[in-house]
Amino acid sequence: MHGQFVWYELTTPDPDAAQKFYPRFTGWGTQKFDNDYTMWTTGGAPFAGIFRLGPEMRAQGVPPNWMPYVEANDVGKTAELAVSLGGKILNGPTDIPGTGRFAVLQDPQGAVFGIYKSNGPSQAWDGTPVVGRFSWHELMTTDWKAAWDFYQKLFGWERQSEMDMGGGNMYAMWGKGKMFGGMFNRPPEMASMNPFWLVYIHVKDVGKAVDIATKAGAFVQRPRMDIPGGTIAILGDPQGAGFALHDLAAGAMTTTSAAKAPARAKATSTSKAGSAKKAASKKAAKKAKKAAKTGKKATKKTKRTARKPRTKAAKKSTRRSAKKSAKRPTKRPARRSAKRRR
Repeated sequence: MHGQFVWYELTTPDPDAAQKFYPRFTGWGTQKFDNDYTMWTTGGAPFAGIFRLGPEMRAQGVPPNWMPYVEANDVGKTAELAVSLGGKILNGPTDIPGTGRFAVLQDPQGAVFGIYKSNGPSQAWDGTPVVGRFSWHELMTTDWKAAWDFYQKLFGWERQSEMDMGGGNMYAMWGKGKMFGGMFNRPPEMASMNPFWLVYIHVKDVGKAVDIATKAGAFVQRPRMDIPGGTIAILGDPQGAGFALHDLAAGAMTTTSAAKAPARAKATSTSKAGSAKKAASKKAAKKAKKAAKTGKKATKKTKRTARKPRTKAAKKSTRRSAKKSAKRPTKRPARRSAKRRR
């Protein structure tokens, strides 16, 4: 459905290490797509991908990162609408033969995200927390009201609730029927960080997951803390990509659980410009570099800069076009997962 989160992609300098790290506390499996791209699976179904962060991308300021993709009824029209609302197109729209279409965008405040439309049935997330899947999406920005206006017009999201995080800094929650995430203004102590999206992985027990993750090399950005309906924690993986964990308290309502945790943690803070093609990827990275100031990593290298989507098609265009590893969040995944699950 238009406006629902549909794919996630991890860009990391060491895919092999990542494939050993995350399954320890998430139970994820992996599925090879080709030599350059691997998909994360849960219950045998692909829902995210992994792509190698190469030297060229790093030289352009792209750090290890996770980036979410939102489903769009029409990728081209949604991208055009984003531009008319003050956003930017960092990559695409691009077709993934036999799979779907995607684009990487940047909102008016600088946060980067992707949009995707599968050629097959949608497998987008409806807002119901499921262990092993991402269950919350949080935007730290410079003007949440302006950001809200942008996303609401782009995806039809509905404002559902707000809470005061202190000093009048509000945390706004939104979704479509069920809650998808929250957004809040960047606090003064994080002024050096660029607006970014932080994704939460739903686990059975945050405390245990944090213990396992830190023993495996993760670093804690924000320690485990209770929130209405559950618990959260924000970490950085061994390669520097930021992510968060969340669980539900017994009997908690699935529609309000992960909601209230302002991931103001010093986690990943950079936007990422993605590119589905090596050539496109190069462009996107440059644009992202300008458009977004690589945020300080909160504790390590948890910055997020423009991300990239990739796919087979991307690969080909990549080899033709120029230089970047084509990868697309939903693309590759999409195409991969699209082939298998969409």
